[in-house]
Amino acid sequence: MPVPAFPSLSALHAAYADGLSPEVVLAEIDRRIAAADDPGIFLARVPAAEMQAAARALGPFDPANKPLWGVPFAVKDNVDIAGLPTTAACPDFAYTPQATAPAVERLLAAGAILVGKTNLDQFATGLVGVRTPYPVPKNAIDPAIVPGGSSSGSAVAVARGLVTFALGTDTAGSGRVPAGLNNIVGLKPSLGSVSGRGVVPACRTLDTLSVFAGTVTEADVVFRVMAGYDPQDPYSRALPVPPRPGALPPGLRVGVPDAASLIFAGDALSANAFDGALADLDTVIGGAAVTVDLAPFFAVAGLLYAGPWVAERYQAIRGFIEEHPEALHPTTRAIIGAATGHSAADAFAGLYRLAELRRATEAVWRGIDVLVVPTYPRPRRVADLAADPVGPNSELGTYTNFVNLLDLCALAVPGRFRADGFPSGVTLIAPRGADGLIAELGACLHAAAGGTLGASGVPIPAEAASPGDRAKGGDRAQGDEIEIAVVGAHLSGLPLNGELTTRGARFLRAVPTTSDYRLHALPGGPPARPGLVRVALGSGHAIETEIWALGPDAFGSFVAGIPAPLAIGTLSLADGTAPKGFLAEAAGLAGARDISDHGGWRAYLASGTAT
Repeated sequence: MPVPAFPSLSALHAAYADGLSPEVVLAEIDRRIAAADDPGIFLARVPAAEMQAAARALGPFDPANKPLWGVPFAVKDNVDIAGLPTTAACPDFAYTPQATAPAVERLLAAGAILVGKTNLDQFATGLVGVRTPYPVPKNAIDPAIVPGGSSSGSAVAVARGLVTFALGTDTAGSGRVPAGLNNIVGLKPSLGSVSGRGVVPACRTLDTLSVFAGTVTEADVVFRVMAGYDPQDPYSRALPVPPRPGALPPGLRVGVPDAASLIFAGDALSANAFDGALADLDTVIGGAAVTVDLAPFFAVAGLLYAGPWVAERYQAIRGFIEEHPEALHPTTRAIIGAATGHSAADAFAGLYRLAELRRATEAVWRGIDVLVVPTYPRPRRVADLAADPVGPNSELGTYTNFVNLLDLCALAVPGRFRADGFPSGVTLIAPRGADGLIAELGACLHAAAGGTLGASGVPIPAEAASPGDRAKGGDRAQGDEIEIAVVGAHLSGLPLNGELTTRGARFLRAVPTTSDYRLHALPGGPPARPGLVRVALGSGHAIETEIWALGPDAFGSFVAGIPAPLAIGTLSLADGTAPKGFLAEAAGLAGARDISDHGGWRAYLASGTAT
């Protein structure tokens, strides 16, 4: 049985179920790496005998208990693996750790098999992928174009089908720009959701491990495996990061840059490709997106290197750079060395300015749930860096540098190809904890764009699409989640929906009640609210609802805040389910207006008759 041309998780597991062995897969991976003619991808390899031993130790095929069973992966060489040197692309800095980073341990425990460690912009400082003393990894689509950094080797290894997934790190876009330049997915999780122990820091307060994969679904699986609170990591956070929703919420509010915020540096091919992505977006969300002024976001981005945060990079390697300045790549040394020009007072000034700008960006998030931007303005050629080693790098970070400073999550997804055959891509950005939501939208956009996985020529598989598109009837609660049906201001996109999303709720499905309810517009507000009342069979209407899932603690705190005359009861829905949901006390209907004929609160608001 042949090894899949692109070793995606789904393709490998289907092949394993049919009898393919991981030993054969690893032998083929070795052959592909040798034939790749790209010595810049890997800085260290796990010996073939050790990989084969790891494969034999897996036991029988067991994807239920080991969701990454037999899956080959790579790790950026600023992440510790016991017994393999960690260089951060600086040979004089190299050390051999005794312990493996906890996030990687989680992947190994889930059945993944490590292939090796990958090249990077030295000390994870750069977005171009060429700031390394080792051979530069070749862009998988066009070797004349930079591979993107700093996680260059990880992105190229996935795009060329040498591994199923790879870990990078992301401080300023290092998990997103290389993905966009190599036609793969790059997932940058919410800060603190994955342990950062065992990672050589760039900016410790902003760093996170990232995931490169062929599809959003597979990147999300890897993220869920390695995510988790680590009490030994002072920057780990016990964040509510719910699974992907069952489908896109009907009222999802998506923002895109306004005309003044779209920067392509005069590249019409990139501009046209983004227009194609916006057309896909309109189709996916069923309407036009909201335009957003990115000026305050760009101002935040300017703080990352022009402000005192460069001093955090200096602090990360302070002892080494002060003792061995000549060991650094010249461009890396110039960038990090600039930190000595900043004072402690400058650091506080930067923090104050960031707080001001963060408050300005909060106004944007009150009007949208997700922001969609180009992943990079235009591809840059390796030759461009010879003339200007800094300018092209800064340009590539146009839409990425502000994300971690603002504590946002992000996902780079391949989009429509440019007319010259080079990939473009879009990045989805949302507040922390919305990783599942942007994964759902990203999967829909990836499927709409079509195309292939990386440089393999393999079409995007059907499972790359939204689970909600594939599962009739929508999703159901998982584990200890509790389903709650909402009918009014808590619907997606409406004023009180944040009371759900900030508690980690995830959208499951939209389904009407059975035909024995009446809906009333209650007096008072803002916000305006409806009251749902069950009536005798045959005397009511089917009323539209949205079903959301909450964990027990979140459900309890949510219900505790519900004011009279509203209450929580059990609803009867047309799909046969009976979740908890909003009902109104009969005594609270005095002065209320019966709006049942509209069939739902959203339709009532759209009718123009709401008062």
